[in-house]
Amino acid sequence: MSAVTDTVRIAAPGNPIGRSVRDSLIVAKRNLIRMTRIPEMVIFGLIQPIMFVVLFTYVFGGSIQVGSSTSTQAYREFLMAGIFAQTVTFATAGAGAGIADDMHKGLIDRFRSLPMARGAVLTGRTLADLVQTSLTLVVLAVVALVVGWRTHENLGKVLAGFGLLLLLGYAFSWIGALIGLSVRTPEAATSGGLIWLFPLTFISNAFVDANQMPAFLRHIAEWNPFSATVQASRELFGNLPPGFQASDAWPMQHPVWASLIWSVVIILVFRTLAVRKYRRAAG
Repeated sequence: MSAVTDTVRIAAPGNPIGRSVRDSLIVAKRNLIRMTRIPEMVIFGLIQPIMFVVLFTYVFGGSIQVGSSTSTQAYREFLMAGIFAQTVTFATAGAGAGIADDMHKGLIDRFRSLPMARGAVLTGRTLADLVQTSLTLVVLAVVALVVGWRTHENLGKVLAGFGLLLLLGYAFSWIGALIGLSVRTPEAATSGGLIWLFPLTFISNAFVDANQMPAFLRHIAEWNPFSATVQASRELFGNLPPGFQASDAWPMQHPVWASLIWSVVIILVFRTLAVRKYRRAAG
């Protein structure tokens, strides 16, 4: 930790933007090193999404109708974009718990004493979480291929789909950062980070066709930012099932644009709130 802080003291470029970027990367490096020293964090983070893939594929596959098909293969391809999106958003709880832990141990006070950009602590943390989420997504994609998931579009579109998923995960990590700064313990941050994610992910088009929901739930699902990214990923992966008809809601008709807009808005709003909260907490 001393090597990191010494580096921050030495590296204080005159350009505020350059200084902020450099400080953020240093903090991100610190968090990535910490992750490598606690490998169980990554391992446990992989177990849940893998369980969801196996359970939904082999337990519900063939019994849920999507579009005009009830085949296991159609549901498997329909499902995977939802599992990917759920995985990147559930990283929110880990981000919040990590920041709450740093606050609890007084590490934030140590950072505050250094000549570094105030927002760099949070930006570095969220960047490190993005790297961890990317690795988790790669492993999960390999597992999905093993159980039979396939894409039907070119490589560029497939990578764009994963890019939208990571952008959503990064956006939600700022929500986790705000939660982590707002509670007193890592346990509270974990609970606070998960309690709202379950309704967000299940009242969506992640696991079932939203057109089959009651009207009031269907409207919520259609305008859910999570649903927009799931729908966009399905289109970019070529995983829309035969006979599937998207609703007339604008986010479902233009899911790529809706996903981008939602993610950018979430980043702008919650980064601003989180940095403001950090300055008050560290002040």
